[in-house]
Amino acid sequence: MKSSKKKIPRFKSEDAERKFWASRDSTEYLDWTQGTRRADFQRLHPTLKTISLRLPAGLIAELKVLANKRDVPYQSLLKLFLAERVKEELKPAVHRVV
Repeated sequence: MKSSKKKIPRFKSEDAERKFWASRDSTEYLDWTQGTRRADFQRLHPTLKTISLRLPAGLIAELKVLANKRDVPYQSLLKLFLAERVKEELKPAVHRVV
């Protein structure tokens, strides 16, 4: 028996795929009643983008000292600090301590 579901197109980028699914009903493309396997996302990593960032040498040295105390690479510590600050900045103003 042939499925009457639409064919999922190939996408040029993750952004194109996100836009596609944001405006479509997935049931027109997939038969969700056949989904009997559990998905395992334990090894899924977020999409990374390399950037160039100029920082004062002194700031990098201080970051390396802090990272060394925690026994982590300084780039990882920088990402952690940045993620924490962004999360804090995105909180509603009523919850922020100023």
